[in-house]
Amino acid sequence: MSKWWRTAVVALRKTAETSRSYHTIQAIPREISGNRVSVKDRAQGRIPAVVFAQPNPSTGGGGTPPRPVSRKHLLTTEKRQIQSILNSIELPYFCSTTFPLQIRAGSGSSTLLESGNVLPIKVHRDSETGKLLNLVFVWADEGTQLKVDVPIVFKGEDTCPGLKKGGFLNKIRTSLKYKCPSEHIPQKIEIDISNLDIGDKVFMKEVNVHSSLELLSKNESLPICKIVAAKIDSMKPTQ
Repeated sequence: MSKWWRTAVVALRKTAETSRSYHTIQAIPREISGNRVSVKDRAQGRIPAVVFAQPNPSTGGGGTPPRPVSRKHLLTTEKRQIQSILNSIELPYFCSTTFPLQIRAGSGSSTLLESGNVLPIKVHRDSETGKLLNLVFVWADEGTQLKVDVPIVFKGEDTCPGLKKGGFLNKIRTSLKYKCPSEHIPQKIEIDISNLDIGDKVFMKEVNVHSSLELLSKNESLPICKIVAAKIDSMKPTQ
């Protein structure tokens, strides 16, 4: 199995909240698609993938022109590399994280055909075995506006007054959808419930994110979570 991706340069990706570094995803073109071709690729330790440009009239930061929508690439990626990334970045965070992508002319080739940042938007797995089947990416050049489902992480459960009183956390939403520039995509949104008592809620409009993010919800007053009192068994004792 090819080990060419191991030489990839580690790229630093800094978001508004944290700095993360991952291997640059290495890929090679595939000229045709279809089930038979995909099965052959997987047997050779590769994962079929596609990367496309989202319709976007804006130009990237620093004057970078938008990619033509027609610039769609059929690719294959190294299964071992993708699996290694997924082992360190669990789903659904994988689909809220941008990665550098390099498209080489072939396995082991030093010829670079295309490069840029991408955002994973779909990970297809076999429903029975869980094996990776294919990946879908979208180009995420600086300044590109993308719609992203950002996972919600709740923290402070160990000190939450309402939970200490016997209540439980009703997680009404597990993610929030935003439209945001690719360089400001948050990998996750942390909701602090350490000061919530029974009956308290956290609403969408109360979440602090980068000013460039636009919440894609018709009603920002909807709750994300609520501390609910534990139900008391109202059944009468048997006489």
